[in-house]
Amino acid sequence: MKDLIEFIAKSLVEHPEDVQVSEVGNGSRVRIELSVSRDDMGRVIGKGGKVANSIRTLLRVAAEREGKQAALDVVEP
Repeated sequence: MKDLIEFIAKSLVEHPEDVQVSEVGNGSRVRIELSVSRDDMGRVIGKGGKVANSIRTLLRVAAEREGKQAALDVVEP
């Protein structure tokens, strides 16, 4: 799941070298934290949060396939 979020984020941003993804959690609950450069925050969040919500939907589907629950937090740099 971490690799999926990293791939999506790097595809969206202008500075892919600044993308950092960390996975926190245990058992069946996982929280993924995504950090990008300040210039790319708008690209990852999107207008009205549409892009971030789409990424969260993909993450939930990937997590469910593994029998887990996952949440995405976009962290400010």
